[in-house]
Amino acid sequence: MSVQPFDEVVARYGRMVLRVCRAVLGPDDAEDAWAETFLAALRAYPELPADANVEAWLVTIAHRKAIDATRSAARRPVVVGAVPDRPSVTGRPEDSDVDLWAAVAALPPKQRAAVAYHHLAGLPYAEIAAIVGGTTDAARRAAADGIRTLRATYRTGGEGHE
Repeated sequence: MSVQPFDEVVARYGRMVLRVCRAVLGPDDAEDAWAETFLAALRAYPELPADANVEAWLVTIAHRKAIDATRSAARRPVVVGAVPDRPSVTGRPEDSDVDLWAAVAALPPKQRAAVAYHHLAGLPYAEIAAIVGGTTDAARRAAADGIRTLRATYRTGGEGHE
């Protein structure tokens, strides 16, 4: 089996990786983590076995970049001179729902990761367990608890949301 060109990998999985980065980090830091993910992937891609699960491999890299970004942000000083602007509800990325991102961000880290990796990236629980640590059952439970919490805490007035 021949290895597909890296630009095809980016085209195929780029949006999914961006969704995962947004869910784990929020809309403000997601694009940087996405870029870092694909830079790291580009360096490692020639060594990737032909039978590797590229999607899970990219989510693993994105997960590690999200951890790096979180640690980096925790070390940076916070300047509070003015209230920061809120992301536009009608602008990019894809008409984001600020309240939903806030509800996802409020989830505990393992629940947030499990929800993002399963419901946004479509990874099976066994692969999520390999990425975040723990068992398949723990990953399934974390995703279920995260969804239950979102259903209880995320409310909108618009249609199309449950």
